Amino acid sequence: MAEKDPLNIAKKVKETKFPVEWLKRIIIGIIVFILILGSFFVVPAGHNGVIFNTFTGIKDKTYDEGLHFKLPFFEKPYKFEVRTRVYNDDAAAASKDLQIVSTRVALNYHIDKDKVNTLFKNIGPEYEFRIIDPSIQEVVKAITAKHIAEELITKRETVKEEIKSALKERLAKSYLILD
Repeated sequence: MAEKDPLNIAKKVKETKFPVEWLKRIIIGIIVFILILGSFFVVPAGHNGVIFNTFTGIKDKTYDEGLHFKLPFFEKPYKFEVRTRVYNDDAAAASKDLQIVSTRVALNYHIDKDKVNTLFKNIGPEYEFRIIDPSIQEVVKAITAKHIAEELITKRETVKEEIKSALKERLAKSYLILD
């Protein structure tokens, strides 16, 4: 008879509501916590950031080092190192007298800080393989073809400066600055 007592039934319903209310609060708390954490991103020292928005595309703003706000789930940050970097590449070319010349090129460069968003929009994050590598190959072949093999050795500094100036001009169009 105690099982059908209305006071007993109300007590049991109240007891089961207590954990359900706490569970709701915990779930809401977790969702709020995720939203807060997903609203910020950090750009480390020596980097600049760009935000890609799912609806509007790449923002025109470039983000400097530090903590920044973003819309969670709709915006994704991309970070680019703007410090001086080294890119090594091997290039083979024929000299003016048709001798095969192998060259190892070490290129010191950095991204133009004000053009990081344009670089990302026009070229993408694989800019080393899309821009730098083909530029080195083409410039080394063009400059090497102007000289005979002996000149490449005896006038090494002159050839080096020719390659450097040609690369500097070519990479500047892609927002990369040669150091």
